[in-house]
Amino acid sequence: MNLSVETIGLIGIGFLFLLMFLRVPIAISMALPGIIGAWYLRGWEPLSTLLNTIVWNHSFHYTLTTIPMFILMSELITLSGISSNLFDVFRKWLGAIRGGLALSTVGASAIFAAACGSSIASTATIGIVASDEMRKAGYSDALGSGAIVAGGTLGILIPPSTAFIIYGMLTEESIGKLLIAGILPGILLTALYMLTVYIAVRIRPELGPAVERSSWRERITALSSISWIAILFLVVIGGMYTGVFSPTEAAGAGAFGALIIAALRGRMTWRNLGESLNNTLKITTFLFAIILGAFIFNYFLAITRLPANLSSFINGLDMPPVAILLVILLMYVFLGAIMDALAMVVITIPIFLPTLKALGFDLIWFGVIVVVMIEMALISPPVGMGCFILKGVNPHLTMGSIYRGALLFMLPILILLGFLIAFPDIALILPRMMD
Repeated sequence: MNLSVETIGLIGIGFLFLLMFLRVPIAISMALPGIIGAWYLRGWEPLSTLLNTIVWNHSFHYTLTTIPMFILMSELITLSGISSNLFDVFRKWLGAIRGGLALSTVGASAIFAAACGSSIASTATIGIVASDEMRKAGYSDALGSGAIVAGGTLGILIPPSTAFIIYGMLTEESIGKLLIAGILPGILLTALYMLTVYIAVRIRPELGPAVERSSWRERITALSSISWIAILFLVVIGGMYTGVFSPTEAAGAGAFGALIIAALRGRMTWRNLGESLNNTLKITTFLFAIILGAFIFNYFLAITRLPANLSSFINGLDMPPVAILLVILLMYVFLGAIMDALAMVVITIPIFLPTLKALGFDLIWFGVIVVVMIEMALISPPVGMGCFILKGVNPHLTMGSIYRGALLFMLPILILLGFLIAFPDIALILPRMMD
């Protein structure tokens, strides 16, 4: 039976989803259909040459060193114990108002995101401290859980962010500009999260009672904890924005700065350093495997002509570009609810890329859109990874209350998407100033 290359491409995509639903690791789920499909279409000899080329070229890509450096920076900042101090700072400034501890959770998460770059690490680290404090204060589990998982999503929008780095590698866009593009949307989303808390406690005051008021002396003294991350953020992101550092150099400077901070705070021992390096190695290996698997599967898709045919089909539709964009976003909402967020991106970007270019969308702006969609996927039932992470570090919480809180905070994410579509300069004004 002779099958068209397009049909083989669709079978390969179906095989990929089957493997993922069977809980096969993401990297293998992408690489295996890609290898089998490419072998079926091109034969073994071209495939072996291609595999060697893909693995060699992308494994030794200089830009990839950005990922382990930013991950190490995140591990060292977590080791330094700043996260609990950050929550304490915001609690002293905001705790005395209704919903203040939930506002403190979002604020601490935003500051921690500026030195972390990982939503999972942010949710787990801030979640341990904030959940206990809110529970003692009589907060609703739903509001508290929602604030924690929503605040955790800021870890991949506010730079540094591994999601932007991976997107940049897939689209060959400037990683530096992508990271800078996340700053204003990240600040805006933080404000929207806080507004959501404020409105919720105004409607139902019992959701978030006030706690004791701190003195001005305590508030001012507590600000020293923020200064560590503020300096690190200015060095890393400021240096990249002004052109002093490339993204890779900025990541290295960030890791070194985090090492100094951990040492100055008395948290650096050989054992702690070893654990940080070990965790960095594990996470980096996981991400590199996904990246290589994605490139293998992308090659298979390219020779099936599916992305090009999809682009031609969409361009032939009598629909405005915004309507097509909304269809793509609806697909992301659906996929984000049933599959891993990172897998969703590395699978779909190569398929949508020709369409996005043909429609004239700015790929830096769309990168921010994609990361915002990842944020939504991280808290979307039933597969929202952030929800499961919070449950893991706080067993007393029920998944029902976590999901109710997460659904509340999906509204500000949708509002941010509307702002980004209506006013693209929210994401583009800072990258343009780098030219």
